[in-house]
Amino acid sequence: MGHRLLRINESIKETLSSVITAEGLKDPRVGFVTVTGVETSPDQRHAKVYVSVLGKQAEREATMEALDKSRGFLQARINASLHIKRTPQLEFVYDGTLDNALHIEKLMKREEEVLGSEAPQIFVDGEADDGEEGLV
Repeated sequence: MGHRLLRINESIKETLSSVITAEGLKDPRVGFVTVTGVETSPDQRHAKVYVSVLGKQAEREATMEALDKSRGFLQARINASLHIKRTPQLEFVYDGTLDNALHIEKLMKREEEVLGSEAPQIFVDGEADDGEEGLV
């Protein structure tokens, strides 16, 4: 990916973040949204916008639907802000990274409760490892 495309991705991300959160969309279905990333196609005709939504599944679905309905407005704001030859058509994609991180954290806490807070010793080649080198 070229340097120009990376700058465009970052500019689109910043513009959408400010329009959605600071200026706010008037659609009441839009909940707490974070734009986590943007991937623009090399021809700049399409852009996948990755968003994280705080809330339950129903709130996420409503927010994603509202973002999809606001796509034209958001594209116009990008065009006004960036002044690029082509304004990419936006596709909003739910980013489940935060959900996965929370799930892993919950599993780790549960595992810690089961095993206790002591870290188990790791054995390498029949000897206790002191954590310095040779971890497997």
